[in-house]
Amino acid sequence: MTSEKINLVELLNQQQLCESLTVKEIQTLVDYTDVVHYKMKEVIADIGEVGEALFFIVKGEASLFYDEGTGETAVGVVHAGELMGEMSFFDRQPRSVRLKSSASETQVLKLSRPMYNRLRIEHPYIAVNLLEIAIVSLDHLFRRVSSDVATFSNYLYGRGKK
Repeated sequence: MTSEKINLVELLNQQQLCESLTVKEIQTLVDYTDVVHYKMKEVIADIGEVGEALFFIVKGEASLFYDEGTGETAVGVVHAGELMGEMSFFDRQPRSVRLKSSASETQVLKLSRPMYNRLRIEHPYIAVNLLEIAIVSLDHLFRRVSSDVATFSNYLYGRGKK
């Protein structure tokens, strides 16, 4: 195992993604992923693509942009320690947002669909752990959006009106 992968194992051992995994299981997970580095504003995944990979931000952050053809609008930020790309990866629908690095250096672990499929068969406990984290990640997204919609509704219509 390279020194970069050893450092990743040590870092992941402290993340929610791996809180129920042993160090050996974390090493296995890292072996199934690719380490990818992005520069500021570099596109990680684009609108319209079907998610063929899950991404876990190790260092830096990524911004999510919506674009109707009139220009990009930032709709969220994903920080180090968080998963991204899970919605399109699991529902196999085209991405609705563009993921771009928003730090001078963003490092991600990329788990491709073929490697995820292998992981599910060869190490189902690790794959189930990833699914649980994806569910929690989507839940957090839904709660943030719900809160934003409620705030916007209160602003537009006043409290208690619909």
